[in-house]
Amino acid sequence: GGMDMGSMSMRDTSKLPADVKVGPGVGMVAMHPVDRMGDPGIGLSDVGHRVLNYKQLAALEPNADLRVPSRLLEIHLTGSMDRYMWSFDGQKFSAVSDDPIRFANNERVRVKLVNDTMMAHPIHLHGHFFELVNGAEPAHQPRKHTVIVQPGGIAEYDLTANEFGDWAFHCHLLYHMHAGMFQIVTVAAPEEDAA
Repeated sequence: GGMDMGSMSMRDTSKLPADVKVGPGVGMVAMHPVDRMGDPGIGLSDVGHRVLNYKQLAALEPNADLRVPSRLLEIHLTGSMDRYMWSFDGQKFSAVSDDPIRFANNERVRVKLVNDTMMAHPIHLHGHFFELVNGAEPAHQPRKHTVIVQPGGIAEYDLTANEFGDWAFHCHLLYHMHAGMFQIVTVAAPEEDAA
């Protein structure tokens, strides 16, 4: 028989932060998003060989910036399979191009990606490497520029915004990027920090 979902809603928007735009592009909301960095990935849990996951990674050489992040930035990966719409925080790129994600020069930020969809999304940030928060000691958190966020999962990383300018931030499934899961990250120039 089928599963009885009862009164369980796969689109309980009360679980979303206020800055997530709820509309037709938000087809579902993860009921209980969890850290899935130890999962091998969709279809790889029962293969006959070892599969590496993010929890098994560590940086060989110590990370340069060990400051504690000054703030947390939570970004929801949103979409609708029915309408084939993909976005960050419920807003397609065309709707948010005048409102980039802003960082101060050399700011240390923890970014929390919450995947509210039923697909894995490899999220890529141009111009920077970040350290995955995967359980390794901070000095040896692995450095990446792309992280796969599993369905209903959370992935966190620490970022030092030390390359000023505008940078692409998007899903590396290019058809998701072209459908709207794209954003601009702006890092302030050093002289703009004093303003």
